[in-house]
Amino acid sequence: MAAPIVPGVAVATAGSPYDGMSADDLRVAIARTLADPDSGKRVIGEANALLDSGTVEEMRAWLETGYPLAQAEDDRVAITRLLADPDSGKRVRAEVNQLLDNNDSRQIRAWLETGYRLAQAEDDRVAIFRLLADPDISDALRAAAGAALDDNTPEALRHFLEVGRYEVG
Repeated sequence: MAAPIVPGVAVATAGSPYDGMSADDLRVAIARTLADPDSGKRVIGEANALLDSGTVEEMRAWLETGYPLAQAEDDRVAITRLLADPDSGKRVRAEVNQLLDNNDSRQIRAWLETGYRLAQAEDDRVAIFRLLADPDISDALRAAAGAALDDNTPEALRHFLEVGRYEVG
């Protein structure tokens, strides 16, 4: 007969995916965090320290709990830097402020992976329309801006603002 579940008591779940890993496998998992372009200073510092002298237990504990905490701190630094960036537009700043108010590391990570690109695209569209509102721009610049808006991908909009507008005469 199964033991009754007592309300308010957590039931043990399956172990961590890191439980059965050897020391070498744990080092590989930590090295992969270093290869991730989203890893910031805290993740890199802690991962390097573990690779230099971490025990199996320390590496396992870091992968289970320390890594998510370090990544969350690095993500908060990344979005805070966006607030200080003079090129960040209204939509990016508004969404970053909302993320900081919510203080949810999963929301921040998801936004950095997908939402930032879309918010930046909206700000880029506004910047291109402001450029088009200038009656003194050249026909070539007007055509290049129109082409970027017609393409309407976040990458095309960003490329036009960072490169394309300077390439046309």
